[in-house]
Amino acid sequence: LYHVLLIQTYTIMSSSLEQLENHLETFIENVRQIGILVSDFQPQGQQVLNQKLQNMISNMQEIDKLRSPVQEVHVPLEVFEYIDGGRNPQLYTKDCMEKALAKNEQVNGRIQSYKAFKAGLLVELAHVFPNEMNRYRAVRELSDHN
Repeated sequence: LYHVLLIQTYTIMSSSLEQLENHLETFIENVRQIGILVSDFQPQGQQVLNQKLQNMISNMQEIDKLRSPVQEVHVPLEVFEYIDGGRNPQLYTKDCMEKALAKNEQVNGRIQSYKAFKAGLLVELAHVFPNEMNRYRAVRELSDHN
């Protein structure tokens, strides 16, 4: 049930993000066209300008309606640094994955080292303190069964 809800939530969020992206692209294009009209304004273009301004207002209203489902989306500040640096923001995800894999390998290496140390320590302790290690193993077996 959890997976179904998660998939439904992701689908709704993805759809909302796509709609928002489409409205933002339309808004940006409309603003660009308004800039062109205003930079070389001719009185006969007033009606076209009014229509573009009305479209801009409608787009802003649509964007406002779409904001609630995506308000909880948190974008790491590093993504904006990538964009400001002229890099593709998708590289941020790739870099994060590479860092996570490297850290995972490092942690797995430590885990293996600790396991090897524990095994060696248990062997040496069994040689030096055989009675105590037998009691230790018995206690561990009891606690593992409970």
